[in-house]
Amino acid sequence: MELKWLLCVTLLALGTLAVQANDMDDDNDGDDVVDIEDDLDDGIEEVEELKPETSTPPPTPKVTYKAPVPTGEVYFAESFDKGTLDGWILSRAKKDDTDDEIAKYDGKWEVQDMKDTKLPGDKGLVLVTRAKHHAISSKLSKPFVFDTKPLIIQYEVNFQNGIECGGAYVKLLSKTPELNLDQFHDKTPYTIMFGPDKCGEDYKLHFIFRHKNPKTGKYEEKHAKRPDADLKTYFTDKKTHLYTLVLNPDNSFEILVDQTVVNSGNLLNDMSPPVNPPREIEDPNDQKPEDWDERPKIPDPDAVKPDDWDEDAPAKIADENAVKPEGWLDDEPEYVADPDAEKPEDWDEDMDGEWEAPQIANPKCETAPGCGTWQRPMIDNPNYKGKWKPPMIDNVNYQGIWKPRKIPNPDFFEDLEPFKMTPFSAVGLELWSMTSDIFFDNFIICTERAVADDWASDGWGLKKAADGAAESGVVGQMMAAAEERPWLWVVYILTVALPVFLVILFYCSGKKQPSAAEYKKTDAPQPDVMDEEKEEEKDKGDKEEEEEEEANEEKLGSDADIGSISQEEEEEEEEEDRKPASEEEETVNRSPRNRKPRKD
Repeated sequence: MELKWLLCVTLLALGTLAVQANDMDDDNDGDDVVDIEDDLDDGIEEVEELKPETSTPPPTPKVTYKAPVPTGEVYFAESFDKGTLDGWILSRAKKDDTDDEIAKYDGKWEVQDMKDTKLPGDKGLVLVTRAKHHAISSKLSKPFVFDTKPLIIQYEVNFQNGIECGGAYVKLLSKTPELNLDQFHDKTPYTIMFGPDKCGEDYKLHFIFRHKNPKTGKYEEKHAKRPDADLKTYFTDKKTHLYTLVLNPDNSFEILVDQTVVNSGNLLNDMSPPVNPPREIEDPNDQKPEDWDERPKIPDPDAVKPDDWDEDAPAKIADENAVKPEGWLDDEPEYVADPDAEKPEDWDEDMDGEWEAPQIANPKCETAPGCGTWQRPMIDNPNYKGKWKPPMIDNVNYQGIWKPRKIPNPDFFEDLEPFKMTPFSAVGLELWSMTSDIFFDNFIICTERAVADDWASDGWGLKKAADGAAESGVVGQMMAAAEERPWLWVVYILTVALPVFLVILFYCSGKKQPSAAEYKKTDAPQPDVMDEEKEEEKDKGDKEEEEEEEANEEKLGSDADIGSISQEEEEEEEEEDRKPASEEEETVNRSPRNRKPRKD
């Protein structure tokens, strides 16, 4: 509402300025009169019409929450709408190599409504405490085995208090005989780790999988490349965001946030370190020969130092042309003892030594160019050359940078199906966070994209719709955005006001012609009447001039002979035969100035 009034007032001011500028132009011309009172009244009426009749906001559309239900086969689905942690196991483990005070996984988890929720009844899992280790997990309905179907894992996160340093990633715990969810900790084997993580200004979206080396049987973490998208908003806007990982049997993967792809790639090409090691490696036993010369340039062995090269010449010398400034006080020291200083009463000369007054700047030097012994300033020595060095020349024995030879990699293997990872049988959250109240909701693990999309629509989609319904329309969203980014106010005003200002300027810049009523009031002749009168006066003047010319000709003609008169008549008849087609030419030809003079 405030934005609307601001725009209205801005437009009214711009319109008024444009009309006033046009009125000033008309006054300078002096011929036309423009009355802007009616235009201003119309503008004011338009602004008043824009005023809302009532200040009561429209009723907010209500979005009713209903717990999502999977529309197909799933390995795991949890919406927490039962309000309990049934099926979830809190860890009682301790972290290794950590002080006992913080080693315990004693962070609290609760099922709660989200703060400022727009969907009553929609609950989620909340990491309640801060600066503690948290661990909680739940078993899948059946282990997931990587074969011919994709893996899709999806869940929601809301950093309700923002996030300083901490994660909200999920771990898919590997199916092993040793798996004990009661002792779930940071060293518990996992197959995939996926989700947001942040510390400082480093915003991450992890996708890590543990790959088993077929030769050694050891596992190594493979990290997906960092996404090109800016992830900061997802951590700072305090809105619920949907995180999705799609892993396909052809080794391709996609990472989505709010159903928009932010990262994608292939397990064979876009992981670090690579899944497959190189075929060849540098021979660790190879050594560079002692006579191997890697120097592209060497000092010229034939160069000789010039005889006049003085290596002992100083870099700076005294300026012999310098002159001591007038008024320099050679006998006055720069600093003198403070005459106002007094020895402290507790000064003990036996313990502290002889007391001396502190030094202060000599007051006599304040008005003088300087005090003390004057010394010539130092300047660069034009004869200084420094230590002589022979010039560098190309090394004829240069062999290049030495590298050890390549040998076949004894640890080489080629796994063309890294998608076939270790099966997993549980999902867990093992987190440390310096911020509390991280909200998790609507976990699902399945193989069909349509099932995940339906689940998202019934969960995250409802949250998004409820948030949109609660927002105060486009104006409210614009104002909210401008509160975070004040420079948007300039964009808003220019975007709306500039076109309107140009339209107003276009319509007001033309000269207004006086109406017939205004002519009637002043009895001033109208433009068409004035033009006719001017034409009549012109014709009348031409006629009088022609009659005067003819009278002069008749007077002169009385002394002319008959032959000349006849010749003149013949010439006039010929002139009549050559009448111009246009009336303008005829009028010009009839003018006395264009007629041939009579021959005497």
